[in-house]
Amino acid sequence: MPVKAVIFDAFGTLLRIQDGRHPYRQLLTIGRANGRQPRPDDASVLMESRMTLTQAAAHLEIPASPEELAFLERVLVQEIAGIEPYPDGPPAVKLLQRMDVRVGVCSNLAYPYREAVLRCYPDLDAYAFSCDLGVMKPDPAIYRWSCNQLGAEPGATWMVGDSMRCDRDGPEAAGIRGFFLERANTSGDYTELESFAVAALTLET
Repeated sequence: MPVKAVIFDAFGTLLRIQDGRHPYRQLLTIGRANGRQPRPDDASVLMESRMTLTQAAAHLEIPASPEELAFLERVLVQEIAGIEPYPDGPPAVKLLQRMDVRVGVCSNLAYPYREAVLRCYPDLDAYAFSCDLGVMKPDPAIYRWSCNQLGAEPGATWMVGDSMRCDRDGPEAAGIRGFFLERANTSGDYTELESFAVAALTLET
């Protein structure tokens, strides 16, 4: 069966953060410094809602001062402004789109980061953001939603990303063929995206 649709992970796959200062991690550190211990659902709270950083601090009951919050909001703005595509990302996407393969992105992210994805890749066919959908990878629901938006059956869809759990194994459990991107070495299925795109166009599911 020919590949009808391709889903990319966002950060670490299509996009790189140039100056990662991790403002949300800093926020949780402020919480710990003030006696608020990390909770098992902190990540899901941050990534499954459309809250700003300041709203998240209030929701998580982190006693950050107005000055600390203002600083972290500035750090967040600077970090997002520095996000850029990997050089192989846009060519891979364009190659697939020229050959009528529908392309989407599926990402676990906090709400403010979606702006960077939309800025760098404004013409995709589907955007599955955990903050919009209220569900995170590797929950099968987020992959099914992606396929529905792309108009493709899971069996005719490929996915690639830099997390084995979320971008290879999770999609596989949902019927999608998943691939692990490892840019640093050759232990993954691919080291860059253009060869992945060529394979999607020449191989079958």
